[in-house]
Amino acid sequence: MNKTIINTLNAPAPIGPYSQAVKTGNMLFISGQIALVPDTGELAMTDITMETHQVMHNLKAILQEAGMNFNNVVKTTIFLSDMVLFSDVNEVYGKYFNTTFPARETIAVKGLPKNVNVEISMIAID
Repeated sequence: MNKTIINTLNAPAPIGPYSQAVKTGNMLFISGQIALVPDTGELAMTDITMETHQVMHNLKAILQEAGMNFNNVVKTTIFLSDMVLFSDVNEVYGKYFNTTFPARETIAVKGLPKNVNVEISMIAID
């Protein structure tokens, strides 16, 4: 199995022992992204809208590094700190897809890294 590690300075550096993404064959597996601003390492958490946009910007940067975009995404997982955030996150998330949406699940969890409110991972196909 050939695998290529995908890393870009336009998305936050991993905060643990993992890669931003791994590509194998025509499949790209993107690790969960939170609202870290790549340039500063600070969290963009003024409100859930800003937080979700930053997460999506980070995912976009990784997709671009792999030569892909949101049209290539076939599956996402959204982790929320509380389901009360679902509609606000959903509204922002939906703006990043042009025509069709990937398969997805959204789950509330007890805690997320750095006490953020949203984390999103993706699978894309080239």
